[in-house]
Amino acid sequence: MPLGERGGWERTESRYCGVETDFSNDVTHLLNFNISTGGFDYVLAPLVDPSYRPSLVEGNGVDTQVLPVCGSDLVLSPSQWSSHVVGKISSWIDLDSEDEVLRMDSETTLKQEIAWATHLSLQACLLPTPKGKSCANYARCVNQILQGLTTLQLWLRVPLVKSEGDSMDDTSEGLNDSWELWNSFRLLCEHDSKLSVALDVLSTLPSETSLGRWMGESVRAAILSTDAFLTNARGYPCLSKRHQKLIAGFFDHAAQVVICGKPVHNLQKPLDSSSEGTEKNPLRIYLDYVAYLFQKMESLPEQERIELGYRDFLQAPLQPLMDNLEAQTYETFERDSVKYIQYQRAVEKALVDRVPDEKASELTTVLMVVGAGRGPLVRASLQAAEETDRKLKVYAVEKNPNAVVTLHNLVKMEGWEDVVTIISCDMRFWNAPEQADILVSELLGSFGDNELSPECLDGAQRFLKPDGISIPSSYTSFIQPITASKLYNDVKAHKDLAHFETAYVVKLHSVAKLAPSQSVFTFTHPNFSTKVNNQRYKKLQFSLPSDAGSALVHGFAGYFDSVLYKDVHLGIEPTTATPNMFSWFPIFFPLRKPVEVHPDTPLEVHFWRCCGSSKVWYEWSVSSPTPSPMHNTNGRSYWVGL
Repeated sequence: MPLGERGGWERTESRYCGVETDFSNDVTHLLNFNISTGGFDYVLAPLVDPSYRPSLVEGNGVDTQVLPVCGSDLVLSPSQWSSHVVGKISSWIDLDSEDEVLRMDSETTLKQEIAWATHLSLQACLLPTPKGKSCANYARCVNQILQGLTTLQLWLRVPLVKSEGDSMDDTSEGLNDSWELWNSFRLLCEHDSKLSVALDVLSTLPSETSLGRWMGESVRAAILSTDAFLTNARGYPCLSKRHQKLIAGFFDHAAQVVICGKPVHNLQKPLDSSSEGTEKNPLRIYLDYVAYLFQKMESLPEQERIELGYRDFLQAPLQPLMDNLEAQTYETFERDSVKYIQYQRAVEKALVDRVPDEKASELTTVLMVVGAGRGPLVRASLQAAEETDRKLKVYAVEKNPNAVVTLHNLVKMEGWEDVVTIISCDMRFWNAPEQADILVSELLGSFGDNELSPECLDGAQRFLKPDGISIPSSYTSFIQPITASKLYNDVKAHKDLAHFETAYVVKLHSVAKLAPSQSVFTFTHPNFSTKVNNQRYKKLQFSLPSDAGSALVHGFAGYFDSVLYKDVHLGIEPTTATPNMFSWFPIFFPLRKPVEVHPDTPLEVHFWRCCGSSKVWYEWSVSSPTPSPMHNTNGRSYWVGL
């Protein structure tokens, strides 16, 4: 029974729990014992007798050999094979052995077992851990197999062991860092998007930083050894706090738990009380504990549940200067009350600074909302005036004629005709009848300047008084290197250069953030004192924590932080992000070829913001430790001109 159904709560595919079994000729009994009686959702079972070796089979030729499988395809229905069995490829195979007979037997067996699993319509097969440090031939064969697969997924079994430099005891049997084994294998597979990893979770764990790398990889299963369990005061199995945190992280990233090993907690309950005379599955107590961990996870907040469909989903950024937004888009942003509360706070502070209390009844502040949309900033500004008891005159400037219709209806409905003047015009070309005390805009993108806020506000600041206030007054973009296997494979699936030279808006989830973010470009408004030039260049260096181990950089996550006015901030940069705000997802700048980085070697990155006569675009590249091609979004620019 799925883990989530026990608690009435589900978290995607991670609610299923499997159990690793030995080879059995009686598949029906195997399923009854582990699923019907044991409560597991599926078995991870060998498909072929482990004693089988092609070279030892007597016969006139390969075509006459009968594969010693675990049972006919007729003993289970196709749906049972598909939903209740994950195939386990023979663990003895060694495709990089110096023994030619073993190497040839391994290749033949691997292909035979995959073919049988495909015939059974299995959803996945577990590949054994590569033997030794060299796995080129193994990867070659797997890559060849992947090309012919349609629905079958392959999981590579990798032990979760520490990277060199951790202080814990080494249980890796000569393997310093299992991530490097996984990385070398998948880099040799051109079709690695169909390849996932299944991690063997042992009694000791690497450092927290080292574990964090795996959250950006395609981890499909956590194979949890019974040896990893401790014993609580009542004699039942439990996990350490670090193991609990790790398993919860896997749950949150749609990885399934598989219990493996012999029972090490003997609670002396051989029979199932619910079915007299039925042998109780000795691993059930471990399943019950995993279910307990699953059930005690906190439910997702409402907003997170709404955004589930956007997790790791690539979207092109909006271009509101070039395109007119639709009503549904406006409505989505207008629901973000936190953002408009921050804007209202900023306007309140600006109004108090512009007009002292003793002149509040005499002076009227001229406020211009440029890019007014359907009016949320107009409403926030008028509420700020009411809260501070200041008189206000508002110009609402909007280029979208459809939004202007809504604005007129709003003003009429709210009775703002004497206070609000609607201007249907592009802010860059409007000739204002008077200068403004305060200029309010909502032109920020996920990267701060990527929706052309600098160009728009530079054009609009001519009708701001010399001592006028711009809200926002400044904004800064940030980037950080990330491992993002899913995002990279999604871009790669398009099989063209254009998609690798596109910046995407993404609700980041299955990513590993490898180093703290760093600032890139900063813009300040108004900008009266200097010659306007919005072209920018920045070189940045990132270093991985010393205990992190090596990692693969698939691209860069971009954020922004803005100062609306004085101490009122708004942004999505992780360390200063505005709580409970959802108007912006981060932006993702992919790399055509991922770059492997090590803790002792800095990652040197270059970013450009380029400006032409009619468009703006970004360029980015890596110069160290391995140079990357120059990425150029010039073909997919943000348009300035009409």
